[in-house]
Amino acid sequence: MTVPPAAPDPPESNQGPATPSPLPRKSLRANTLIVMAGTLGSRLSGIVRTQIIGTFGNTLLDAFLVAVRVPNLLRELLAEGALVNSFIPTYKSLDAAERRKLAQTFSGMLIALNLLLMALGILAAPFIVDLLIAATPNVDRAVAVYMTQLVMPFLMLISLSSIAMGLLNADEHFRESSFAPVAFNLASIAALLILPNTATWLAFGWLIGGLAQLAVQLPALTRFDLLPTPSLKPNPALLRVLRQMAPFTLTAGARQFLNLYVTRLLSDNTRFLPGTQSGYFYAETLFTTVNGLFVVSPALALFPRFSEQAAARDWAAFKALTVQGIRTTTFLAAPMSALLLVLAPYAVSIVNISRDYDVARFQAASQILTGWSLALVPWALVTLLLRTFYARERTMEAVTVSAIGFVLEVGLYRLLVPPLGLLGFGVSTAISGILMAGALAWLYRRALGFPGREIAAHLARVLPLAVIAGLVAWLVLRFVPLIPAPGFIVPGLIGLSVAGGAGLAAYLLGALALRMPEMGGLLRRLRR
Repeated sequence: MTVPPAAPDPPESNQGPATPSPLPRKSLRANTLIVMAGTLGSRLSGIVRTQIIGTFGNTLLDAFLVAVRVPNLLRELLAEGALVNSFIPTYKSLDAAERRKLAQTFSGMLIALNLLLMALGILAAPFIVDLLIAATPNVDRAVAVYMTQLVMPFLMLISLSSIAMGLLNADEHFRESSFAPVAFNLASIAALLILPNTATWLAFGWLIGGLAQLAVQLPALTRFDLLPTPSLKPNPALLRVLRQMAPFTLTAGARQFLNLYVTRLLSDNTRFLPGTQSGYFYAETLFTTVNGLFVVSPALALFPRFSEQAAARDWAAFKALTVQGIRTTTFLAAPMSALLLVLAPYAVSIVNISRDYDVARFQAASQILTGWSLALVPWALVTLLLRTFYARERTMEAVTVSAIGFVLEVGLYRLLVPPLGLLGFGVSTAISGILMAGALAWLYRRALGFPGREIAAHLARVLPLAVIAGLVAWLVLRFVPLIPAPGFIVPGLIGLSVAGGAGLAAYLLGALALRMPEMGGLLRRLRR
């Protein structure tokens, strides 16, 4: 399929009021650090939650991971991704009174739709599970159906939480929304520790976490006078949001089709051992920890500013911010990619808090995470560039590239997983990320002129430094005898601290020697 060429941006009259309400001038660096701190807390507490549920047997955990795929699929289609990428640009272009009306109508519509989908999900759980697992499954179908019905109300909780997060982020109030996922993890952890180790309480722990994630944001909404009263009154601005959501929903659907394909593939008892589903979950948790902290957090912090500059049609500042965002995300992602490539088994080891860990899970997670490490830098470019399209309300180009990329990734899975095994997942993701980044850069260049030279010069420095960091970590593993073999949490922490620390130190010293601006900014922040 050919990606349609980018057309000129719509005239300002089609983008909302000529003078959008002013944005509070806050430090982008401070916003980024707040989001990164919240993401770090969320990911670390998420690892603790993973450690606890990792003590469950394969029958319970594999079935639970199949069950939560359903509300997670609908969550991305209707709540988190669609809200952030379609709601904020429209919301930012309105005055205060119209913003309030849009928030009321949007929240009312989303609640009504979630109630309908929640009821349908509970009734159709057997059919849904049959779509998710293979004909000869290594997952207990009955347990998966039961848990799917229990976790469906999570969709409503996470949708309401996403509304709160979108409203706060739109006005650059990042603190409460960034730390809300921490509340989810802490509440889930408490439930898992207190309640019995059964399918019922594992599912209820998930719901308790969703409730906590919503509750901690309500005081901030009240304090900033952003708490909406849900309404189903028609609103013209809602049509703009829905136009943005429609193609984004298509892209999210393509991505979730990819996830469902993986779930079904890993549940095939003729190809993979029981526990492989859980191993994929381990790798996914660790990869999203790194990706969320070093890629998604900076992109999320920059998105409201991208939206403001697009509404003002300040394209010079928009392109400068694009360069800044790509430099920041790739500077952070490149060394993490190289270190994960070398230290994936040690990273997976930190999930195993018991010496009697499941070997199949550990091996599967290590192989998958090793492959995914190659995808970190390409997807840093994709993540940042997608925000530049959503901010300009050029959703169709972005989602077309994304949808084609995800379809391509499924095809690569079918092509590469058989010969490469579980490593094929990461290699496929890396290849699709490179192609998507190239397509997005080409479309950006046609519309605004892509700052390719500045970005290429930056990558020419950070990528070799990342290779050096990975090489240093590998040499430390090979020649330092005190580092034990991976598997259990203690060797994992030792390996990450010693070898990972040495590799990261080499990267930072190299960046300091090259006088990279990102290093200078980091040093100035540390001196404060």
